[in-house]
Amino acid sequence: MSLTIWLRGLLLGLSIAAPVGPIGVLCIRQTLQNGRRFGLAAGLGAATADAFYGSVAAFGLTLVVQALTGIQFWLRLAGGLFLIYLGIKFFFRPAERMESQTTVAEGGLVSIYFSTFLLTLSNPVTILSFLALFSGMGLENSSRHAPIWLVMGVFCGSVLWWLFLTGGIGLFRRRLTSAAMVWVNRGAGVVLVSFGVMIFLTIFGLQHGG
Repeated sequence: MSLTIWLRGLLLGLSIAAPVGPIGVLCIRQTLQNGRRFGLAAGLGAATADAFYGSVAAFGLTLVVQALTGIQFWLRLAGGLFLIYLGIKFFFRPAERMESQTTVAEGGLVSIYFSTFLLTLSNPVTILSFLALFSGMGLENSSRHAPIWLVMGVFCGSVLWWLFLTGGIGLFRRRLTSAAMVWVNRGAGVVLVSFGVMIFLTIFGLQHGG
C-alpha cells in the first residue's frame, strides 16, 4: 500500500513539475549559464515548494490553506515583480567568457535554491491543484502514514523531472559560445517578463472582476 501511494505521488510530482513555466526557464538558463548543479539547485527549490504545498494539502492543514489563499494576491504580485526583475536582468546581461561563469556563480547555489523556492511558493493556487488531485485518492481510508508517503513521492517525482531536464540541457552547454549565451539570456529575459506580465493581467483582472 505504501509503495502504491508513493508511486502515485511520484507521478503527481512529475505531472506538476513537467509543464514548461518560469521555473523551467530559470532551470534551463541556470544549467546553460553555470552548469548542471546550478540548474538542479533551481529545480530542488521548486521541488521543495511542491512538497510543502503537497504536505499542506495531504495533511488537511485548513488554516494554512486559508491563510495562503487569503494573501495570494500579494504573493503573486511579488512573484510577478520578481519575474520581471529577473527577466530585465537577464536580457541586459553582458557577454561573459564561458570558462569563468561557473567560478562567478560558485557561491550562488543556496541563493538559487531559495529564490526558486520562494518564487514557486508565490503561487498558492498550487495548493488547490493538490487538493483536487488528492481528493480522489481516498487518503482518509488509508493508514496514518499515507500522507507522508504521498508527499515523499511528490518530492521525488519533481526532483526526477529536474534531474532529467538539467541532464538533457547540460549536454548542449559545451557547444555554447559567449555570443550564443547572450541570446539565451535575452530569450529567457523576454519569456520571464512575459510570464510576469501575464501574472499581473491575471491578478488585476480577477480583482477588477471581483
